[in-house]
Amino acid sequence: MANTYNAIVVGARCAGSPTAMLLARKGYKVLVVDRAAFPSDTISTHIVHPVGVAALKRWGLLDRLTATGCPPIDTYTYDFGPITIAGSPGTPDSPVSYCPRRTILDKLLVDAAAEAGAEIRENVVVEEILQENGRVVGIRGRSKTGAPVLERADLVIGADGRHSLVAETVRPEEYHEKPPLLAAYYAYWSNLPMNGRFETYIRPNRGFAAAPTHDGQTLTVLGWPYKEFDANKKDVEGNFMKVLALVPEFMERVRAAKRESPISGAFVPNFFRKPFGPGWVLVGDSGYNKDPITAQGITDAFRDAERCVAAIEESKSGARPFDAAMADYHRERDEHVLPMYEFTCQLAMLEPPPPQMQQLFGAIAGNQKAMDGFVQMNAGTISPAAFFAPENVGKIMAAAQPARS
Repeated sequence: MANTYNAIVVGARCAGSPTAMLLARKGYKVLVVDRAAFPSDTISTHIVHPVGVAALKRWGLLDRLTATGCPPIDTYTYDFGPITIAGSPGTPDSPVSYCPRRTILDKLLVDAAAEAGAEIRENVVVEEILQENGRVVGIRGRSKTGAPVLERADLVIGADGRHSLVAETVRPEEYHEKPPLLAAYYAYWSNLPMNGRFETYIRPNRGFAAAPTHDGQTLTVLGWPYKEFDANKKDVEGNFMKVLALVPEFMERVRAAKRESPISGAFVPNFFRKPFGPGWVLVGDSGYNKDPITAQGITDAFRDAERCVAAIEESKSGARPFDAAMADYHRERDEHVLPMYEFTCQLAMLEPPPPQMQQLFGAIAGNQKAMDGFVQMNAGTISPAAFFAPENVGKIMAAAQPARS
């Protein structure tokens, strides 16, 4: 006979475990299922920008992360060739970011959910999202041993990524769709010191970034336009190294380093989905997804978890009807992330910036306040809409005039 939970969370990574943890801390009976066992890895840019770091601090988990030896990142640099912009990504309250391996971060989050009282079941493949009378009511699946799994809940939360079975079952409205724009490839290196910096290099139709992670290693992630995917996949390693060689100074550092991993690749579509309906909710990449070039996924997942749980609490406490509370979650999510979504998709096209943008970059370079603002915009600390607002751009351009005259 199936148990009945207040919530079943499908997916236990950066959206699912925080959602389960926060619900369990409020006293709800929560089940979390995932096909993986933890610790386990997944392809990811895995930058946790300062806004995400602030969430870990609120949850009492930041000290656990820092105790793993993950190095802090206090400076982001954007090298456009003739111009380099460098600044601080955060705020005085949350000044740094981290780039933790998912083997460590995800396990930390799963453990925190379990400590909060959520029931965690690993190695469970969910095969069916159960529906009755147009409402989601539970899950059916199997364990690693083949044992059947059948559970019911008041609410099923899809935190199962862009290929979400929950979303596939309920078929929510999709909007703002864009096709894959960038083919991204990842590798890890030892002996490639970063000195607390997250470095990004932009060249015509190419881009790459590097960040320090656990065990003294450095993550490199690079990309080329998706339209080149089929041609370039015939020699991924050769084309990978050609991109790094576009920046000779960085390539010299790579020659002194050792690659510690295979080169892994991925590309993603860009979309929004309506994130709620009768008996179901979507959080993280299952609700909206965008290219990894701005590395916003983990921070967005943390924000979704907090906002979603607040809306669920409103509903379950009787303060507001479910549809009203979740409609606000939906609206607030879209209002917050849409400017970054559009900015990210524009960046992922890897097209040379138009002359007006090149002028702005020239005005930003050397103006530390403006460089910090640019970096914070890329980190998600401030919105692209705010940074590119005419008033702010006007101030940056005006400040550059004395230097030009």
